[in-house]
Amino acid sequence: MKIVFMGNPDFAVPSLNKLALSHHDIIGVVSNPERRMGRGRQLQLTAVGDEARRLGLPLYPVDNLKSDETRRILGELKPDLFVVVAYRILPKSLLTLPRFGAVNLHASLLPRYRGAAPIQWSLINGDAETGITTFLIQPKVDVGQILLQKSTPIYPDDDAGTLSERLSVIGADLLVETVDGLERHTIEPREQDHRLATPAPKIHSEMTRIRWEQPAELIHGWVRALSPSPRAYTLCRGKRLCIVKSTPHARSDSALPGTVVEVSKRHCLVQTGDGLLEILSVHPEGKRVMDFVSFQAGAKLTAGERLGS
Repeated sequence: MKIVFMGNPDFAVPSLNKLALSHHDIIGVVSNPERRMGRGRQLQLTAVGDEARRLGLPLYPVDNLKSDETRRILGELKPDLFVVVAYRILPKSLLTLPRFGAVNLHASLLPRYRGAAPIQWSLINGDAETGITTFLIQPKVDVGQILLQKSTPIYPDDDAGTLSERLSVIGADLLVETVDGLERHTIEPREQDHRLATPAPKIHSEMTRIRWEQPAELIHGWVRALSPSPRAYTLCRGKRLCIVKSTPHARSDSALPGTVVEVSKRHCLVQTGDGLLEILSVHPEGKRVMDFVSFQAGAKLTAGERLGS
């Protein structure tokens, strides 16, 4: 099958590699153009663009998916299938080009967590399980017919980084299985039960600040969901302090939310709206990530201090 692969971040790279190793023919890779990134502001390709170059695949950096030029270029490739992993929303004008349509790999068990941040919201909500779905793309986001799904447990020590990495590998295998099945006509697409749909909207910067009035379990979910980036943060003595790892405790104190109720060289318990949150590792403003022992050696937090202001 002749495939045009579309993707941007690291999450999509295992899928590109697996398809490149299969018997299918990747006739083009579509990704965002080079952008100036990092402290040096050097022009850099996306992770998918960089991998396409390494594999020697034809790379098409596309800025405007709705342009006549983009449609012309992709149409001339005469693709059998578009494969989309962590990319942008495709306009209707492109969806009619491939013979078999367009397949998307989504990091949830649809119809749960439709949207841009399914991995993050599964962690925020404290789910015990998530998974991967391949589905046929329709103009509306994440509503197309399901092709294949595979579930995986969410482990207590998972954060967005570890869960994303695991799902990207599981998804790569499921994607090849999906393309094989479409080619052989052995997959029967099925409609989603739209009554069970839940949203997974993009995480905005204002959502990354810890609200200590929330329950400890929920704050812990935000810490996991925002690690390793962009990280959940609070204010400590007027400076930004990112919480990298934490543990919730059911017991509570009468102190106001955000109050350090117990602290030693080795641990720190903070009162929340319901329960205590133990801080395990942090990223202080202008410094490196460190465990709480290292942080406390310099910070010397005391019981009664309040975080968040």
